[in-house]
Amino acid sequence: MSDSSLRSEDSVQDMPFMGVRNMHNYLYCPRLFYLQWVENLFENNADTVAGDAAHRKVDMPSRMDDAKEAALRSNLTEGQKFRSLHLTSATLGLTGIVDMVEGGGSDGVTVVDYKKGAPRHLDDGSYVAKDPDAAQVAAYALLLREQGTNVAGASIYYAAEKKRIPVELSDALFARVHTALAEARAVAASGKIPPPLPDDARCLYCSAYPICLPRESAWWQRHHVAHQDRDTRTPPLPGFEDLLSPDSAIREIPAPDLADQPPRPPRLDGEILIVQTPGAMVGQSGGEFTVSVKKEVLRKLPKHQVRAIYLYGAIQLTAQAAQSALEEEIDVAYFAPSGRFLGMLRGLPASGVDARLGQYDLFRQPFAKLRLAGEAIRAKIHNQRVLLMRNGDPGSGVLFEMARLRDAAPQALSLEELLGIEGAAANFYFQQFPTMLKDRATWAFDFNGRNRRPPRDPVNALLSFGYSMLAKELAGVCHVVGLDPFLGFMHQPRYGRPALALDLMEEFRPLVADSVALSLINRGELAEGDFIRSASGTSLNERGRRIYWEAWFRRLDTEVSHPAFGYKMSYRRMFEVQARQLWRHVRGDAAQYHGFTTR
Repeated sequence: MSDSSLRSEDSVQDMPFMGVRNMHNYLYCPRLFYLQWVENLFENNADTVAGDAAHRKVDMPSRMDDAKEAALRSNLTEGQKFRSLHLTSATLGLTGIVDMVEGGGSDGVTVVDYKKGAPRHLDDGSYVAKDPDAAQVAAYALLLREQGTNVAGASIYYAAEKKRIPVELSDALFARVHTALAEARAVAASGKIPPPLPDDARCLYCSAYPICLPRESAWWQRHHVAHQDRDTRTPPLPGFEDLLSPDSAIREIPAPDLADQPPRPPRLDGEILIVQTPGAMVGQSGGEFTVSVKKEVLRKLPKHQVRAIYLYGAIQLTAQAAQSALEEEIDVAYFAPSGRFLGMLRGLPASGVDARLGQYDLFRQPFAKLRLAGEAIRAKIHNQRVLLMRNGDPGSGVLFEMARLRDAAPQALSLEELLGIEGAAANFYFQQFPTMLKDRATWAFDFNGRNRRPPRDPVNALLSFGYSMLAKELAGVCHVVGLDPFLGFMHQPRYGRPALALDLMEEFRPLVADSVALSLINRGELAEGDFIRSASGTSLNERGRRIYWEAWFRRLDTEVSHPAFGYKMSYRRMFEVQARQLWRHVRGDAAQYHGFTTR
């Protein structure tokens, strides 16, 4: 799919064949259909895994030969079955895999579809198939009939109830299939993602919730308020009624009637495999990644437990391990021995064509870029100020000036003016940075402003290391959500650097990277012997990096309240929520971008 002007002229012949499951998704939720068929974005959850398990019994395709094909067109004998039968219709522009076709006597075959869940319960205690499920099995019947197979009946086996529910193949049901196909193609051709379902219980169980974020999307669309001092909490997302008193004056719309605990983005599981021993090799054996030095295996880790692999310095990655990482969607990040991020091995990015086109269009508009940059810098200055208030002794004059600069950032009339505001705030912040260090005598801060490339003292080395890690994290998140990490709205897209990742990390610099550095220093976790000082700068040694990583992961796993929605999640997950918000903004689904701030 390309831009909306082209999509409006698409015909059925110009579109790829639609899967029957995609049509089912449309009937279940048009937004889910758009995300999965048009954008090719998919997330697994416990329900989809259970659904895969329910299909295993019929997922092994029956072997086919000329005699069996003839039998399928004429009639299957009683008890004869075909499993996982792949069918395509050019007339319908439809393709699908029928779970099972059974012989049923002289009247024709019976189509059987398997579902993980339960059928619809009626008031009289009986069961009927859910409407999207009935349409799906009817679509399979149409595919079979087109190839000459007489279909006499259909049923759906619901694994949760262990019941087989018959479906009447009526003219009205077939008409519903044709209508759904036409409607779904029109939605795809429009180039506009449908709005989220309004306060619908289906969202509780939808695998696409981390992508769709229905309540968050509705909030982003509703709130067009002017920027203000975020020391005062923004009204939480409607639906989190436990966060507001019943007579609260700031509730703007009634709370939805959903479960007591609304859905929220899930936690990210899995371990990060870090290898930094010079000469080590990461390989793959069976279902495990292995780490060996001079052919001695030092560690084994099951592939399904690994979320990412970080390699420091002269570490080898075998072709088998690289292929496994790509197949399992495991990022492999490469770093210099000093900790400088070099690049990443990862599979194809999420489709996100609409978002990327919107990103390219929007980021050509100077005012749009300036507005985004102003919000990012506003959030950054706010979080710098909060960190000083929590941990330092900045004085009221500094806090007043930083608040003034924070509020001025969204009002800047040019990027040059905005960068001047950012620089002035940074001078205040880093001048006061030593007041957040408990042992200032040991940790002398060589400071007339930040020094880098290379950092000349341990504190600056910790800050640079953290900023490098943030850039890596956000570059990966941009890929995940379908944005181009190399085209930013503030940093210039040059020298191969991930400009958009650098933009998104601005608001998280104080809260993550600076906070980790302060924690390591003030808790006495690092000493002078954990650094290497040379003419080429100061960096952490192997032991120092190991200690740093423990603190880094602690920080990313720390849960923090979202300033708008009220629920808590880890910083790692918050990165993706913010990137998803920008994803919606560049697509035109959200009027503006709201930077992440803390209290």
